[in-house]
Amino acid sequence: MSNFFSEDFGTKKQHTVIENKPVAESSAILSSDVSAEIKAKGDAFADEIRDTFITNLEKESDRMAHVSTFMVIDGVVYSSYYANTETQYEDPTKQTARLTYFPLDNVENKTHLDMQTVGDTCLGREVELVYDTVLMRKDEDTLVILWTAKVAGNYYRLFRTFKISTKELGEAQVNRFKVGEITNDFSTTGIQDALAENGLSYKPMYSDIGIMQKISTRVEDGKTWYYSGAYSGDFTCIIKTLDFETWEYVSEPDFANESQWENATYVIGDKVFYFVRQHVESKYGYLTVYDLINKKWEKPVLIEDCQSRGDFIVYEGDLYLIHAPIDREHLGIVKVDTKDISRSEIVLQAKMHTSCFYPFMQYFEDGELGLSYTVNREHVKLARFTLKKYL
Repeated sequence: MSNFFSEDFGTKKQHTVIENKPVAESSAILSSDVSAEIKAKGDAFADEIRDTFITNLEKESDRMAHVSTFMVIDGVVYSSYYANTETQYEDPTKQTARLTYFPLDNVENKTHLDMQTVGDTCLGREVELVYDTVLMRKDEDTLVILWTAKVAGNYYRLFRTFKISTKELGEAQVNRFKVGEITNDFSTTGIQDALAENGLSYKPMYSDIGIMQKISTRVEDGKTWYYSGAYSGDFTCIIKTLDFETWEYVSEPDFANESQWENATYVIGDKVFYFVRQHVESKYGYLTVYDLINKKWEKPVLIEDCQSRGDFIVYEGDLYLIHAPIDREHLGIVKVDTKDISRSEIVLQAKMHTSCFYPFMQYFEDGELGLSYTVNREHVKLARFTLKKYL
C-alpha cells in the first residue's frame, strides 16, 4: 500500500443519516443496584489493583495522559496513549500520540517514542489535531500504532509500524476504509462516501474517528481476519482487517439506539459480541450480538453505565465485559452468556480507590491479567490482578 492521502470515491448517491432514538425493546436489563456479595468482590478487586500497581506509563514531563493500550512480549511492556505536554487539559490541538516500552524487571527504564505531534508535517500536510491512540500486534516482530489526526480539515486514521527486534519505527501512513468494492482513506468523508455508494445509511458523524484497541480473530476462507470496532460521533460499526492497513466494514446495529463513541467488540465463532455506550441522557449502554452467517443483530441487553468506554476479555474460556457502571470511579465486570446474552450476569462492581477512566485488560505472560487505566487524565497506570479470585 502507498502511504499517501488519496481522493475519496466521489459517490453521486444520496447520503442517508439515521436519527438517534432510544432502544425500544431489550431482552434484559442489568442494574448497578447489586448485592452486597458483588460489592464485596469489588472491594477486594479495588484493593488488589491498588496494591499491585506496577508503574505509570506516561512520560514524567507529560501534563495530561489518556487512553491506554498495552501488551507484554518477552518480558517487555509496550504501551500506547496520547499526551498533552503543554497543559493539564485533554486538548487535541496540543497532543502527541506515543509508544512507550520498558522491561518488567526495570520499569523505570522507559523508552518513549512520539508517533506524531500537532504541528508536524505528515505526507506534505500539517497536522492540526491528534487524538485516540491504540496499539496492535501484526505479527511476531511487528507492532502497529494507530491514531486519529485532523489534516487539512478532515479526520484520518493514521499508523506507524514498530519492529520489536530492531526497534525500527516506520513512517506515518494512512489507513484505508473498504465497503464492498469501494476503498477510501479511513477518514470522515471516506467512511461516509463508501457507505453511501453501497446504499448504506449511517448515524451522525462528528469530531474525531476511532478504532478500538481490543483485537479478536476469525479464520475465513483460510485467512485470519482481525476484528475491531470503529466509531465517529453516533456512528459505530464492526470492522475487520487482514493487514492492519485496510479495514473492511462488516455491519452496524440495525435497531433504534442512541450509541455514541467507543464500541467494544469481540468475535467468537460466528458471532461478534458488541457493547457500546450511549448519549449521556440514557441510563444504559447496550450489549448485543451480530451473527456473521445470518447477518442479523440480536435484541440488546441494557446495562447501566455512566457512558464510558468498555472492553472485552476472554478468561478461562468465558467472555467478560469491563465497563463503568456508575461513574468513572467504578469498574464493573459482567460475565457474558455467549449462548444467550439475556442471561449475562454481573460478577463484581468495584468502587476504585482512584478514578479509573477507560480500563483496558490484557494478558501477562504467566496467563494472568493486567489493567491499564487513566487517573484524572493525569496518569496512565498499570497494575495486575488475578480474575479467578472473583469468579
